[in-house]
Amino acid sequence: MRAITCNEIEKKIGKKIMGLESIQKKDNEIRQNISKGYNEYKEFEGRKYTGMKVGGTHQWYYERGEWREKKTAPDKWEFTYATNKRRAWNAPEGSGVPIGTEYHWYILAHQNVRKLDANTYTTSMTGFKYKLAHKRVGKERWSSTEDAKRERIIQILEELIAQLKREMVKEVAENPTPTVYHCA
Repeated sequence: MRAITCNEIEKKIGKKIMGLESIQKKDNEIRQNISKGYNEYKEFEGRKYTGMKVGGTHQWYYERGEWREKKTAPDKWEFTYATNKRRAWNAPEGSGVPIGTEYHWYILAHQNVRKLDANTYTTSMTGFKYKLAHKRVGKERWSSTEDAKRERIIQILEELIAQLKREMVKEVAENPTPTVYHCA
């Protein structure tokens, strides 16, 4: 199949086609702006960062993965999970980090499970993921040391504990439990 140029169409129909080149030019400018915007510094709560703007969203599809778990206490399991994930829609051309960039995330989540039959469960997870470090293409080192990553995890957990305590205090203030007195 041969592509037909605007000039060829104009010659055949005898009219000037307006706008096709400008539409293509505008599309390319939008792609460049998305890429530029991704890499520009942004600020959130006093911290500078690059990448997707706070409030942006992704949707991913996870391929058939492997979840392995080992019971280590009556109510504690260690697990590993590995799979590929794919975007639900294509990334804007020129956006994002170079191929080969790596990330280290820390995930805190609720996993809700319901047994359907002897071998099948539904499962869903909701929670938070925190970036601990990244490794740029061609670099040997991560952006944070192991000690810095541990300190960040401690900070994350301390913030979560403080938030949970605030929520408990608020609930008690909004729904006070009546005092019950027992007389002998």
